[in-house]
Amino acid sequence: MCGRYASTLPPEQMAELFKLLNSVESVPRYNIAPTQPVIAIWEESGRREGHFARWGLVPRWVKDPREFPLLINARVETMAEKPAFRDALKHGRCIIPASGYYEWHTNPDKSKQPYYITLADDRPMALAGLYATWVGPEGEEIDSVATITVPANGQLSAVHDRMPAILEGDAIEQWLDVRGVTAKAAHQLALPLEDGVVKFHPVSTRVNSARDDDPGLIAEVTVERPAPVRKKAAGGQLDLF
Repeated sequence: MCGRYASTLPPEQMAELFKLLNSVESVPRYNIAPTQPVIAIWEESGRREGHFARWGLVPRWVKDPREFPLLINARVETMAEKPAFRDALKHGRCIIPASGYYEWHTNPDKSKQPYYITLADDRPMALAGLYATWVGPEGEEIDSVATITVPANGQLSAVHDRMPAILEGDAIEQWLDVRGVTAKAAHQLALPLEDGVVKFHPVSTRVNSARDDDPGLIAEVTVERPAPVRKKAAGGQLDLF
């Protein structure tokens, strides 16, 4: 899953990189957590803009968001069938800019070591997401989002079995084009990245607390136990640990 990420791209660079018609004022964030406001980009009436939205999707048909489960991720394998995500896949596709994200590797002793994962060339990430706008009985509105996860590629499977769907190039344009690209076609865009496109390193367990939010969280640390690696099992099959 994807449960924490960082976003440090300055507003003006974000607007230029993702071709936004507006600029979203923001500060560098190093430990963005579920339920917090995040920057999401979507197109509406031909306008591509950045918005603040709650991380944790609230479908339009929910009666009371306070009684609805927290949906921060949508699994690519089931999002087209799940009532919570089905409509958003057709009409509410978005991207969520990120500098990198965190994942926790479970060690043999059941302890968990966080890793910070970025693109190998340090470019900003465009996480594939879904958004919805919930309207309450008094006219109140909640914009909310969920990130999409896919099976981890071979490289990242050493850390975790899932990874966010990261879009690049023309896939970003197609994903955001809800008028011209069908849900079925968009579904094919949410794929694991090829091995070698990302890099990762261990970071401090301070990231476990959402109260901590500073550049030190993404700094590499030394861990006592060996880093996770892939090894060949009998018959040449790749196995973990």
